[in-house]
Amino acid sequence: MTSQTAPASALSHDQARFNMIEQQIRPWEVLDANVLALLAQVRREAFVPPAHESLAFADMELPLTQPAVEGKVMLSPKVEARQLQDLQLKPSDKVLEVGTGSGYMAALLASLAQRVVTIEIDPELARFARENLRKAGITNADVRTADAAANDFAACKAEAPYDAIVLSGSVAEIPAALLALLAPGGRLVAIAGEEPMMRATVVTRVADASFQTAQPWDTVAPRLRNFPEPSSFRF
Repeated sequence: MTSQTAPASALSHDQARFNMIEQQIRPWEVLDANVLALLAQVRREAFVPPAHESLAFADMELPLTQPAVEGKVMLSPKVEARQLQDLQLKPSDKVLEVGTGSGYMAALLASLAQRVVTIEIDPELARFARENLRKAGITNADVRTADAAANDFAACKAEAPYDAIVLSGSVAEIPAALLALLAPGGRLVAIAGEEPMMRATVVTRVADASFQTAQPWDTVAPRLRNFPEPSSFRF
């Protein structure tokens, strides 16, 4: 008789995924059991460019183009995990993501919510994300190619209001036009502010025109393109 064993590559990916969760993500106070189980299930290595597969679980922002282009990255695993936990998704939620990248965050969102609309400004990355999601069997995430911030977020309005919105990149400040797309009780998670230290910002719509804001942790992330920057002019 011969014993059957998993391929070495599968074993190394499984071990690296376990290490990512236990050594990077749990220490960042990501303790939601559903989120942790999902991170163990969704194959992050399937959403990275083949040239960077060996770095899929590293504690770093991962380039999505070769050569690397500023801003075209996957956020680090711990940042994505913490954002996902802060969204507090329910199975009935409709979610908007701005900044699709490789589609990995969209896959996580789609696994917890009913429907995901994810918008990517770069056509090549949008195609890459669609193919990654198709291969992963994700059917409830719709990747759209558009400049999300243009014309007061016109590309995001067709299916508004949303139960949750996540920005997969940083902004100087959260535009009011984006907050207006939240349903009552809806949550928006963004990384806002300026280097060297930005704040993870969680905004909850508690009434038609009332919002509650919390900033539970600090990080730094690349800018999303074309979001409004506050004027630097001062009297």
